[in-house]
Amino acid sequence: MTSPLKDILQIHNKSIALVIGNGINRYNSDIGLNSWDSMLLGLWEKHTNDDPKDIPLGISLTEFYDALDLSSTKKEKNLQKEFCNLMQGWQVKPHHRSLVEWAKNNECPILTTNFDETLSDAANLSLHHWDAMSFTDFYPWASYFAARRISDPTKEFAIWHINGIQRYSRSIRLGLSHYMGSVERARTLIHKGNKGRLFAEANHGEWNGRNTWLDCIFHRDLLFVGLGLDTSEVFLRWLLIERAKYFKAFPARKCNAWYVYAGKEISLGQRIFLKSVGCEIIKVPGFDDIYAAHW
Repeated sequence: MTSPLKDILQIHNKSIALVIGNGINRYNSDIGLNSWDSMLLGLWEKHTNDDPKDIPLGISLTEFYDALDLSSTKKEKNLQKEFCNLMQGWQVKPHHRSLVEWAKNNECPILTTNFDETLSDAANLSLHHWDAMSFTDFYPWASYFAARRISDPTKEFAIWHINGIQRYSRSIRLGLSHYMGSVERARTLIHKGNKGRLFAEANHGEWNGRNTWLDCIFHRDLLFVGLGLDTSEVFLRWLLIERAKYFKAFPARKCNAWYVYAGKEISLGQRIFLKSVGCEIIKVPGFDDIYAAHW
């Protein structure tokens, strides 16, 4: 019996970009370790007079961070930096190395919503900035990890961080207000300007986001691995809506997308959303089939 994930990796190996979430860090880890939920709950206990045992219903993970920021009893705090410090010591494991090695061999870009640098550490990659003069540690969207400088984000292997990089605490996007800032920045790159607008007919290949990870979102097949893509992922879900609109405007440029998961079933609402943005849903028997079997 063939695996649908294996088929995708074999057939589309030269056209996909991997979009990787924190599931890769939680795989084969101790319970609670490398869990963003547990880390946020720990910060809540430290900074407030309350002691919740879990993230309650009725509030998303991003909103919980904003609630923490608003409820903190400490005047002097840097929650983003504290969150980064909690990731110190996360270890590279064999499945990190095998996945990154596969991506390197196939010139496959990796986009990750993770902040930690475990994936880049797995291959001893260096951080590069597309244009050092315009670099900002608040939105390092044109910064990537690779063995060497690259010339095209969509055609060469590199690791890009969607929501910030651990070494730049100001770049970490944790709260809903952070995500809204990212949406506004991306909207400017996608829709502003006559010459640099993504949706301009004459600007295919040359647009404002050309030298950032955004170019992979709109011009590569996407394979989602270890990512919940639930309602907390406001920014990425908005980008997928924009991606679907882009393909509707330019059908010849349409790319594929696959959402691979294991474990409990995803919700009906999530299925409706993923299908509406052109993402094929694939369930595999277990997490070994995602992280250990095919790389």
